[in-house]
Amino acid sequence: MSVTPALPRSLSTEQRAFVAALREFARRECGTREQRDALAAESGGPHAPSLYARLAGLGWLGVCLPEAYGGAGGGMTDACLFLRETSRGLVPAGGFITSVITAKAYERFGSEEQRKAACGGVVAGQVLSIAMSEPGAGSDVAALRCRADRTPEGGWLVNGHKTWISNAHLAEHILLVARTDSGGAKQEGLTMFHVPARTPGIGVRPIETMGGREVNDVYFTDVRLPADAVVGTVDRAWSQLMAGLNAERLFLAANMLGLAERVFEDTVAYVRGREQFGRPVGSFQALRHRLADLATEIECARLLVFDLAAACDAEPERLFPREASMAKLKATETAKLAALEGMQMMGGYGYATEYDMERHLRAAVVSTVYGGTSEIQRDIIGRNYGL
Repeated sequence: MSVTPALPRSLSTEQRAFVAALREFARRECGTREQRDALAAESGGPHAPSLYARLAGLGWLGVCLPEAYGGAGGGMTDACLFLRETSRGLVPAGGFITSVITAKAYERFGSEEQRKAACGGVVAGQVLSIAMSEPGAGSDVAALRCRADRTPEGGWLVNGHKTWISNAHLAEHILLVARTDSGGAKQEGLTMFHVPARTPGIGVRPIETMGGREVNDVYFTDVRLPADAVVGTVDRAWSQLMAGLNAERLFLAANMLGLAERVFEDTVAYVRGREQFGRPVGSFQALRHRLADLATEIECARLLVFDLAAACDAEPERLFPREASMAKLKATETAKLAALEGMQMMGGYGYATEYDMERHLRAAVVSTVYGGTSEIQRDIIGRNYGL
């Protein structure tokens, strides 16, 4: 019996064809361990530039970006399908998620020239990065101290240190969040800036992680930006960031939903084939019940993700803070649980690099931290009930 995950019932014929094309691409380009190892060697992390260029050539990187900038003009459901299927297919396109999250901010608040550079760049295969977190400002983003001060010429001078910045080493442009006024509440006085990654004064240093080269320290030392580098309104970055939470949390959830589904498929394949005491280990009740519970949790995550995507498509201007936090919380925690359970059910082989399970765990375990920790998501959900 197949364990291929179900598709949302409301998908159009075109969306179903898109999913079929994505699955075939993943099978053809990275369906074997040898292919995946070769692609991983390109950057030492979950992003293979050669494969990413092919995705751009197919027009898929602009799946939810406006047609005016070369995108396909699709909605949040289309983006979630892409993220789910590339994650499930182990397609090393790690630069996409930060790129599309960042591009959606430009789409909403950027000038025409900024939108062309950002959205058009993503469609063409460029990577974007967003720089918010700092050594003293992680979950408490509003506590950031990186400063952008006005210059006599009318531009900006930036100094500060950002950390845990995903894909900054690959990025063509960085969307920087910096403090421009310290006179009010800490959520006030923040501004977003469009920064070409090769601007003089920017230093990018890798942070070694379990997942390879993914995140970086980024240093801004007397970085000079023109007046028109501001994205949106000066001192209003906080409200601008809040407007993008639907996309950020939903996209992260869709990505981890795909990984959870892949973990489940790999685990089922293993326990069907592994025999002990004269029969497949998957036939033992202890494992069969664990897999039943996992399948149920993954289905719950799928329903949350695609219900929220449909709601966002129906009301693009509405914020769904509770639902977005629920989707991110459920999908990431489920992916982590699935990987831990998969490793346990595979025994020693789950820990061996011969199999993909240890990679799945390394990819899943951090998902409950980035993009807002699970603890922060729970706090947001609780506050939405007046608690």
